[in-house]
Amino acid sequence: MRLKTLLLGAGATLALAPAAMAERGADGHVNVIYSQAPSILNPYLSAGTKDIESASLILEPLIRYDQTGAIQPWLVEEVPTVENGGVSEDLTTITYKIKPGLKWSDGTDFTADDAVFTAEYCMHPEGGCAQLAKFEGVSKVEAPDPLTVVVTFAAPKPFPYGPFSGGQSPIIQKAQFADCLGARAPECTTANFMPIGTGPFKVDEFRPNDVISLSANPNYRDPAKPAFATMTFKGGGDAAAAARAVLETGEFDYAWNTQLAPEVLEEMLKGGKGQLVNAFGTLVERIEINMTDPSPDLPEGERSTAKHPHPIFSDIRVRTALSKAIDRQLLSDIGYGEAGRPTCNLVPAPAMFASTDNTGCIPQDMEGAKALLDEAGWTDTDGDGVRDKDGVKFSILYQTSTNAVRQDFQAVIKQWWEELGIQVELKNVDGSVYFGGDPGSPDTFQKFYADVEMYANNFDGTDPESYLAMYTCDKAPKPESQWQGENINRFCDPAYDALIAELGKTGELDKRGEIARKLNDMLTKDSMVIIPLVDRGRLSAHANTLGGVVLNTWDSELWNAADWYRIK
Repeated sequence: MRLKTLLLGAGATLALAPAAMAERGADGHVNVIYSQAPSILNPYLSAGTKDIESASLILEPLIRYDQTGAIQPWLVEEVPTVENGGVSEDLTTITYKIKPGLKWSDGTDFTADDAVFTAEYCMHPEGGCAQLAKFEGVSKVEAPDPLTVVVTFAAPKPFPYGPFSGGQSPIIQKAQFADCLGARAPECTTANFMPIGTGPFKVDEFRPNDVISLSANPNYRDPAKPAFATMTFKGGGDAAAAARAVLETGEFDYAWNTQLAPEVLEEMLKGGKGQLVNAFGTLVERIEINMTDPSPDLPEGERSTAKHPHPIFSDIRVRTALSKAIDRQLLSDIGYGEAGRPTCNLVPAPAMFASTDNTGCIPQDMEGAKALLDEAGWTDTDGDGVRDKDGVKFSILYQTSTNAVRQDFQAVIKQWWEELGIQVELKNVDGSVYFGGDPGSPDTFQKFYADVEMYANNFDGTDPESYLAMYTCDKAPKPESQWQGENINRFCDPAYDALIAELGKTGELDKRGEIARKLNDMLTKDSMVIIPLVDRGRLSAHANTLGGVVLNTWDSELWNAADWYRIK
């Protein structure tokens, strides 16, 4: 049976309706497994998907995106617009009206003050917020009354749905995090590991990099939800073990990101215990090039910072050569089959934001890559097979997370780069650590103590403004921000920053699309600081007995866990 016949589209699930839910928790226990274990339950201190998504079971935003990418009111009465008066005519304010009667899981009232505090927490000048781009252009957030939140922007903001939207920007409780502002944020272990939320579940126990025990939130706004009384969220291992636990053994009900070769998944599906769900969104596997020097010879605190430009990659000809040597179609075929397609774009969708003329990277061009390196002065002067320049060997460290597909990619790309005359050392780090955001760890993707690194992420919703704003100069991770920040490769171009500002005040959709495409091209074609590889379909698995699953590529994958139920 071909894999493509088993992949369901966005929002697809079993065509079964749940029985009338007599009471919350009536369906007992549910098991979820992620091959990358959560290390923290505060998305403002981690850009790792496994942390953001596990936290989304507990913490919620004011608005979020459904499986079609449409904005939905979540903790508010309606989505503010100019038409309904929620967005001011001059586009400088957006006003949210919170649903009355909402409670935190500890039974206290959820109020607008919590949203005001959340903004203060992320925007604190002495802190490091992993989601700071969500608050791009915000000048202040106020609460004129307990159920009203007013966000004011420094300039007209045609797309004002950054703050408090999607799984990346939820509301945290002011009472719990009040003493955790600025540099103190990482020190608040209890709050970061066991946040109080408004979501369908609450944390009973959290063992970082291992397992989360959750139970139904007794104060959840729908008295019939969630259907499951308890949940075990297991993390770690690898994608194969996670997929097998759902598709073959039936030990788990849901497995995230079954990033495996197509033939492996086809064999697992024969177990008959579960099914795959797949949809394309904005998830791009890419290589980020470090624009700063990660050398361990530098003093701690100066490695991978703007104080020291990268000694090799400061030349765009070198960066372009790395890209030209890659056969993206082959990578897509061996890694994802029907669930992947080669891309040169960081933003592959929606169509209006995807650059259509940025396709030059698709055909592999080894000779062109070699010519560029020659032109840049990197030649093999001593005949040992490794290029050198001014006495420096072209030797790089290439890191990524531990995953069978990613290690396959590393091995193949290493061969291509070595064919160019580059010495390549490979490193893989457990995903729980790599994506964990621990400021004390040398192995996080934010700290970037390597020359190039590979991973994938995406953005909430269908508008890429906040996503592209991650690459402005001020968002580079550094010691002063506890190594938080979204500008992973430390790219800094005032022209890029200016274009981000222009996007922020542009309302006309065609013009927004034009600007977003230019920004995409600046990162991937004009400067080549990001090397996109594969536009990945989101591919996960769930048990045949788990109903209500709606795969969402535009928000947290666990966005509707409150609606899951047991098929009896």
